[in-house]
Amino acid sequence: MTNNFNSNSNSNNLKTIAYRDIIDLTHAIHPQIPIWPGDPAPEFEIVSEIDKNGYFLRKFSMGEHSGTHINAPNTFYPAGASVDSYAPQSLVLPGIAIDLREQCLANPDYTLTIDDILNWERQHKFIEPENLVLLYTGWQAKWHDERAFFNPDEGGVCHFPGFGRAATQFLLEERSIAGIGIDTHGVDPGQDESFAVNKMVLQQQRIVLENLANLHFLPAADFTLAIGILRLLGGCGSPVSVLAFVA
Repeated sequence: MTNNFNSNSNSNNLKTIAYRDIIDLTHAIHPQIPIWPGDPAPEFEIVSEIDKNGYFLRKFSMGEHSGTHINAPNTFYPAGASVDSYAPQSLVLPGIAIDLREQCLANPDYTLTIDDILNWERQHKFIEPENLVLLYTGWQAKWHDERAFFNPDEGGVCHFPGFGRAATQFLLEERSIAGIGIDTHGVDPGQDESFAVNKMVLQQQRIVLENLANLHFLPAADFTLAIGILRLLGGCGSPVSVLAFVA
């Protein structure tokens, strides 16, 4: 049975999401999640208990780029948009998923290439404008082992896969995508400490999602992503809840 979610009540501009299943692409937040070197770890503190106060309440703190999260343009560009300025319409997008697990298993430094994109299109369909391109590297399986997740060498350089610069430029210029997402801690490969891909996408005010979960449940295409942000005033990012509505 198909369900429908109406995003606009105006019958003259009705938009509908048809779906069979909903997949949560979000990691749960707790103090032991993998944290980017130097970032603050999530902290939770009980401030009210049922026995003493009649209700349960905690406070928590964490970095804006921890857990499953979105990066905002002002991360790298002082005049760039902050996370609280995202229009609701920009957070509901069609998506596609490129499965590169085989390549990333063989080479942890693997980066998406233009050939990978064209091969995906030959197997599935042309990537239409305003799609959000997700990269399934298989790295999500390492989430509960911080060292394996970052995979640092003896010099402290991380080794995990990401989007290649040429491939990202191709997606932005030739396919007019809405943004990119990945199951690692960075859309840039671990070795690239310049954040070149992040900067390339955010300079164009597009979306960057990192630390996605459950990508193995997604089909290659035909799903819609709904990104729930925290509207942190002036924020350079936010933990997010990402739901995939699969047609």
